[in-house]
Amino acid sequence: MSVWPNNPSLQQAGPRLLIIACGALARELNMLRRADCRMVFDVTYVPAILHNRPEHIASAVKARIDAVRGRYHRIFCAYGDCGTGGALDELLRAEGIDRLPGAHCYEFVAGNQQFSALMSEEIGSFFLTDYLARHFERLVWQGLGLDRHPGLRDDYFGHYRRVVHLVQAPDKAVSDKAADAARKLALPLKTMFTGLELLSSHLEAASIASPHG
Repeated sequence: MSVWPNNPSLQQAGPRLLIIACGALARELNMLRRADCRMVFDVTYVPAILHNRPEHIASAVKARIDAVRGRYHRIFCAYGDCGTGGALDELLRAEGIDRLPGAHCYEFVAGNQQFSALMSEEIGSFFLTDYLARHFERLVWQGLGLDRHPGLRDDYFGHYRRVVHLVQAPDKAVSDKAADAARKLALPLKTMFTGLELLSSHLEAASIASPHG
């Protein structure tokens, strides 16, 4: 558990915990804060588009840390490794900051056991969270240039065998977008409800562990 050094300025009232989170979790974090009054924290986001450039995630997180240094008793990172190749963990170890468990958001949303079962069932699974389903067109289709070069689809996705939508909050509009993404990728769609319980438990533990004003 990471606790920042004592600082007289921290005696002010207000949240003593900062969550540095991937922008892909903004909707879910807001839902959890509204639903549970025990979750008292401030939050700052790193742009979700960096999932397309994971080599920049660690430096973006460090910039957020440096910007608030000394202002919080504790910082928690709402990220998986997310393709940084260990660079994010190296930074967080040096700073004494914990993060969500797992290699990526799919794992901590579904839980390690359920995610492993899905991968054992079909290793060629392309996962969508609610966020990625909502923004598939911008982040994946346009982000990979498939809107301009649709012939590249099989180069990028030829080894996938299905799309798995991990549903955090049932929403027909989001389900429709997940189905549209599967159609664009020419893959069958599997839908699995995960809810927010696992993410909630990690954030609740971080929030309760931090002193409040």
